[in-house]
Amino acid sequence: QVQLVQSGGGLVQAGGSLRLSCAASERTFSRYYMGWFRQAPGKEREFVAAINWSASSIYYTYYADSVKGRVTISRDNAKNTVYLQLNSLKPEDTAVYYCAADQRNVMYGNAAYWGQGTQVTVSS
Repeated sequence: QVQLVQSGGGLVQAGGSLRLSCAASERTFSRYYMGWFRQAPGKEREFVAAINWSASSIYYTYYADSVKGRVTISRDNAKNTVYLQLNSLKPEDTAVYYCAADQRNVMYGNAAYWGQGTQVTVSS
């Protein structure tokens, strides 16, 4: 059982930045795909970003079109943590953000493990 504990988030003005963190309990974290999703009020959960696992430390990242160029996902396997750097934030980025983990690609939303969610609010 993988436990994901999120931190970061909060209130920021449009154009600002935030960094979300997600720490995993699993000691084999390096073998998990990691991703971020978000859910805005009244909307369905949507994919934001994902990063693969790699035995060779070659990582590929995947981004939703709506955030491409403004968001960066990264991972630190030594700390069992995945990060989501959010830049040039817009009011439409306001949502609860969730991290996700699975041994298969998480970008399709069917991850086995999920964080508790963290609120990101962007004021105009």
